[in-house]
Order: sequence, then C-alpha cells, then structure tokens
Amino acid sequence: MASELRTVLVVGTGLIGTSMALALRQRGVRVLLADHDQGAVRLARELGAGEEWHPEAGTPAEPIDLAVIAVPPAHVASELLALQRNGTATFYTDVASVKVEPIERAGQLGCDLSTYVASHPLAGREKSGPGAARADLFLGRPWALCPTPDATPEARAAVQQLVELCGGNPVEVDAADHDRAVAVVSHAPHVTASAVAARLADASDIALGLAGQGIRDVTRIAGSDPGLWLGILSGNAAPVAEVLEAVSRDLSEAATALRALADGDGTATQELTQLLKRGVAGHGRIPGKHGGPAPAYVVVQVVVGDRPGQLARLFQICDEVGVNVEDVRLEHAPGLPLGIAEVSVQPDAAAVLTKALHERGWQVP
Repeated sequence: MASELRTVLVVGTGLIGTSMALALRQRGVRVLLADHDQGAVRLARELGAGEEWHPEAGTPAEPIDLAVIAVPPAHVASELLALQRNGTATFYTDVASVKVEPIERAGQLGCDLSTYVASHPLAGREKSGPGAARADLFLGRPWALCPTPDATPEARAAVQQLVELCGGNPVEVDAADHDRAVAVVSHAPHVTASAVAARLADASDIALGLAGQGIRDVTRIAGSDPGLWLGILSGNAAPVAEVLEAVSRDLSEAATALRALADGDGTATQELTQLLKRGVAGHGRIPGKHGGPAPAYVVVQVVVGDRPGQLARLFQICDEVGVNVEDVRLEHAPGLPLGIAEVSVQPDAAAVLTKALHERGWQVP
C-alpha cells in the first residue's frame, strides 16, 4: 500500500487543479503549484492553494508523493512524460475529462504506466480559472479511476487516497466505458445547451425580455470557456457524435410532428407525447444527491426580498421547526426587488414549513 500523501504537485492551476489544491491544503497536505500561466499560479497561491513549484531549485525538502496533471486532454501524455523523465514524483495521475486518448498517447510516448493512474473527478462549474475554485467542489462527487493493467497496487492506492482527501467517491471504470458514459451525461449535453443558447444570439429583445428560469436552466453550462471545451470534445469526438446523432433524430422527428400538427394532423401529438414521456423517464433515472434513485421531494415556494439576510432568515426558520432543506433554487423577478425561493423538502415536512412561514409573515404562494 502507498504511504500517506504528504506532498502533492498540481500541474495546472485552473478550476479543477486549484480546487483540488485547496481541498488538500485543508487536510494538511503540502501542495506545490505549477502552470505555464504565471498569473494563474500567483492567484492560486494567493487563494491559499499552496506554494509555487520551482523545479530548477532541485529536489524539494520533502519528496513529491503524487503529481496531479490538470491540463487539457491533448497535453496530458507529454506532461506526464516530462515529469517522469525528471523523476518528479513517486506516482502520477491526471484529471482530464477524456481518458482513452491520453492513456493511449502516454503508452505511445513510452511513459511508465506502472506509476500512473488516469482519473477524472465528475465535478465542475460553468466558470473557469483559479478564481472560481472551491475546496468543496468534489465532496460526494463521483471520481472515475481508470488504471491500466500495468498500474501497481501502490499507484492505485495513492490516487485513491487523493480522491478520499478531496472528499470524492472513487469509482473504478474502464477508460473506453468512461468516455462513452461522459459523452452521454456531460459532453453531448454541453453541445446541446450551446446549440440552444446560440438561438439567443439573434433573438429579439422581446424574446429575451420574456426569458424565464427554464431557459436559464437549459443554457447555464453554455457559458463555459469554448477553448477548454473544444479540447474536451476533440478528445472524445466519436462517442459525443453518436449521442448528438441520436438527439438529432429525436429533434428531427419532433420537428416533423410539429409541422404536421401545425397543418392540422392531430395524430402527430402521439410522437411528441412519447418523446416527452421518455424525457420524464430519463430525468427520473438521474441519481439523487446521496446516490441511488432520486427521492420525491415537495417544493415549497417562498417570496424572498432582494436584501441582505433574507435567505439566512429563511434557513433559520427551517432549522427552528426541524425541517431539512434538501435543495434550494432562486428565481428572480425581473424589474422587482424580490424573487422566489424554491425550497425542496421531504413530503411530510412541507406542511410544517408552510405553516411556520405563514405564522412569521412570509408570503408562500
């Protein structure tokens, strides 16, 4: 088994790399930071993510137990080779969202695959860069581990310990299975959201003025860095294309049905109904926050004023009456100094919370 991780090198101080560094620092791990962008390194350091790595200074006082390569997929293998040639660390991993291409390329370059375990934390934000980093980004999130047959038990244990220190949930999976899976749950959805958001570029002011929470939900991830996503999609092109082709067929059939419906063919509603039902069924399969089937919560809507302390007071009431908040979403009212807080609670707690809010003068629609 690998010994305890004491010193970790993070190469790449973007959102994922810096978030990982922050999480490790909270657990007492010494973190060294490296990036071609010196500004990113400085910002990560100022945020408390660790200390800048100066390889030209020679061997650090403590040996580097694990090097984490947090760079775009196309650069993982070359970065791994350079680090291994210099004997930088005992073990190595990467956190790119594509696995087959980096692993194959590493083998082609002659990297030592016995000390390397590819990995991918299924966590992120629509924002990028070290300024968006959070130490709790990985808490409870799946973290795919894709070791090759060459990986030693010690290398596997070191990367597993990294995941545990960051609060992730390690899941060992074949690299090809991983890439097909993320094409369905991450990569193709991003392209789809971008396609919907692209319709807004030429939308009328009237349409944008009528935009509600639905369009914000569907397009939220479309605000991510295009350059970053081009690298991800290029590395997983074939699996993503297969998913998008299937989505395109569904959309094409829906458009055909709508054209028929517009021409007076009432039977076209059957195809639309089937697609909508399949959508409900698919949405219902998304795991809940604790894993497994998503539980059925009741949403309590509360009018919240747009002023400091309102959400804190709302959560305080939940605490006073013993109601656990399972989830919360905010929907702002355009042009008005208020919004709606949608508080998801257990079914038997909805009436308790509603009554408590009414008694304290809150508006519950």
